[in-house]
Amino acid sequence: MTNEQFAEHLDVGVRTVASWHSSPDMVPKNDTQQLLDTAYERASASVIRRFAALSRPTPTAAQAQAFRVAVAVVTRGPDVLLVCRRGDDALTWQFPAGTVKPGRKAEMVAVEETRAETGVRCAIRQRLGERVHPKTGVLVDYFLAEHLMGEAENRDPDENSDVAWVPRADLTRFIPEQHIYPPILEALA
Repeated sequence: MTNEQFAEHLDVGVRTVASWHSSPDMVPKNDTQQLLDTAYERASASVIRRFAALSRPTPTAAQAQAFRVAVAVVTRGPDVLLVCRRGDDALTWQFPAGTVKPGRKAEMVAVEETRAETGVRCAIRQRLGERVHPKTGVLVDYFLAEHLMGEAENRDPDENSDVAWVPRADLTRFIPEQHIYPPILEALA
């Protein structure tokens, strides 16, 4: 209906209906709400479906899934698994990680990416937490995982230059301590 038709249907002024369009967050007065409720109750099924579709909120940027990464901190006895990533003119050591696509579970991504990158099969033992990474601004989920089987090898030479088991005590020789998420250090202590 046009504003005029809807105003006539409800027996209210056209300016009242027009104000609803210009101020969608406005809460109608009780008597006006009763008119709207009665009109809705008397509407046909197709009108009710159309109203329901139009009244669903549109997701905002804040509600959209953020870019997420899942990180596996894989241990084998006294050692922890690291990959040496190729980056912008630099190589950096880090834990195996992968992008979490919509509908995927971060735990599964951590396990699958570890296997794809290193050939190591692991099992998640504990969720260590999440944070917005201070350097990249990416939302990161961290998981402590245990080595099940497989030898560490570089299965993704485009992304990584090397893969290694590193003694936990030597971890900060590869990754500066200030760059390691504190719950990882606590879990590896």
